[in-house]
Amino acid sequence: MPIEIKLDVMLATRKVKSKDLAQRVGITEQNLSLLKQGKVKGIRLATLEAICIALDCQPGDLLHYRAES
Repeated sequence: MPIEIKLDVMLATRKVKSKDLAQRVGITEQNLSLLKQGKVKGIRLATLEAICIALDCQPGDLLHYRAES
C-alpha cells in the first residue's frame, strides 16, 4: 500500500505507550496495534483527529505517501 502509517515512530518520539494512547483516543489496543502495523484499509477522521490531539501532531506526521514503482 502506498500510504505508510508512522504511528509507532510518533509514539516513540512523544514517549507515549500504545496502551495510554488507546485509552486517550477511545479505541481498543487491538485496533491501535492494527493501525500501527498498517493493516487497516481506512481510519475515521475523528480517530485521526483524536490521535493528533493526543500526540500534539499533524496528520502529515503520521501518514506518508510512497509512490509505487
